Amino acid sequence: MISKRWLPLGLFLVLAFAAAALGGLATATSVDTWYPTLRKPSWNPPSWLFSPVWTLLYMLMAVATWRAWRVGDALGARRTASLYSAQLTLNALWSILFFGLRRPDLALLDIVVLWAVLVIILVRYFRIDRIAAALWMPYVAWVTFAAFLNATIWSLNR
Repeated sequence: MISKRWLPLGLFLVLAFAAAALGGLATATSVDTWYPTLRKPSWNPPSWLFSPVWTLLYMLMAVATWRAWRVGDALGARRTASLYSAQLTLNALWSILFFGLRRPDLALLDIVVLWAVLVIILVRYFRIDRIAAALWMPYVAWVTFAAFLNATIWSLNR
């Protein structure tokens, strides 16, 4: 039987990979057709890199959130879960906007808001659990890079 301690981690993982699946569905509509036709910067990562990076990031964000969720009172746990849900929504929305609707401009607005939420979460995690913050940092770094990539692709293809 799964301990009550581990059940929330499972839920955070399920939520992360549900957002990934939703984003993946949107991405699949354009990744092999529209996306290759776009002008991209020379520093655009190879296509094969995205899947392993995102898989690792989804696992890290779930573990980080679980660690932060366990600290403090019920109100703090609810805030942690709410912020986690908000960033997952923004994360999935980016794929829908960029790939599903083929709107890098709207996706750029979304990723800027996502980045701000991620930084708020990072500060929160740093205050309550330094390991959670360390686990969250690669996600913030990748989204920072992705925002610059999104902006550059949008600029090159206007």
